[in-house]
Amino acid sequence: MTVTRRHFLGGVAGLTTLGAFGGPVFAAAQKPASPLQITIVDVAGNLALTQAAFDAYAAAKPDFVSRFVYTKAPSPELPAKLQAQQAAGRVDLDLVLTGTDALAAGIGLNLWVDLKPHMAELPKLTDILLPQAAKMQGLAEDQGIIVSYYPSGPIVEYMPDKVATPPTTAQELLDWTKANPNKFIYARPANSGPGRTFLMGLPYLLGDSDPKDPEKGWDKTWEYLAELGKNVEYYPTGTGAVMKELGEGTRDMTVSTTGWDINPRALGVVPAEAKVGKLQGFHWVTDAHYMCIPKGIADERVAVLLDVMNFMLEPKQQAIAYDQGYFYPGPAVKDVPLSMAPQDSQDCIKEFGRPEYEDWIANNPLELPLDPAKMVTAFNIWDQKIGAAKG
Repeated sequence: MTVTRRHFLGGVAGLTTLGAFGGPVFAAAQKPASPLQITIVDVAGNLALTQAAFDAYAAAKPDFVSRFVYTKAPSPELPAKLQAQQAAGRVDLDLVLTGTDALAAGIGLNLWVDLKPHMAELPKLTDILLPQAAKMQGLAEDQGIIVSYYPSGPIVEYMPDKVATPPTTAQELLDWTKANPNKFIYARPANSGPGRTFLMGLPYLLGDSDPKDPEKGWDKTWEYLAELGKNVEYYPTGTGAVMKELGEGTRDMTVSTTGWDINPRALGVVPAEAKVGKLQGFHWVTDAHYMCIPKGIADERVAVLLDVMNFMLEPKQQAIAYDQGYFYPGPAVKDVPLSMAPQDSQDCIKEFGRPEYEDWIANNPLELPLDPAKMVTAFNIWDQKIGAAKG
């Protein structure tokens, strides 16, 4: 994923009042004894949206942060790594950028710093966040702070030269995969935004008894996925591999999200002529990225990270999240239109965005993903019932 570097400088932590334009004004946070090197691990692809803003913070506040060190890791591997570091008393990761998957796992394993005592040091989130982003913040249980948001999916993405009659219902999708074995693909939900969005969106599409209960309310979903799996060759461990195979012509159809539709076409991984559709009964299952602080780091570092979080929530930094459409739209904060984004982001969305998305977002239900504990349960059931069938 390419990252364009843009510099937007703004205020810092300690919300005190409202500025002339209604935005938060921040008092200076307590400066550390010496500038800190902060290590950020990204398990969600979030740096494509935020690295330029983190770099802008380092440029604006060299007395606080000498540099950010960036690293990436597969989401399923992070919890065990953090557990081992915490058990040894040697945590070397300061900030985790995660989706709902590792967020949920970390909450379940008690890996994250509880931010409840620090909320007064942050803006009042219910005032600044988009309504659905504020609901997504609730999923974090004060164990993390939302940094980017999008309606996500699940949508169906396909190559029109290979799929003459795209499916309009879940049954038509299943029938198409039976008629075209191994031409449909999706990635393991525990490590794929589109994969888990598809998993959580199916109960709405199929009319399951309780879309929020994967154990007792998803009978139709698990039956459907088992049937679908008979026509799927394998499940990749990440979405990037899915899009590569779609782009190369190995597969003709997949499940997608707004960002995973726009960005791979902008990057040339998937042909620009790829099309998308939604299925009858479609509900958006929204998604977000979060900033989480692992337990075990020094209080001085926590204080600086709270300052960083304030900076990342400013509208100028949020506008960077439009990026190249990877998490479209991207901003979690209100009043951050595309016109605030860098020109190359505006140009990208104009060329590779889809006019129908605005209508779909406005006129279809927006659902929260599963809460953290049930999400982990859903991943485990999928791994055992569906993924294990392919080894």
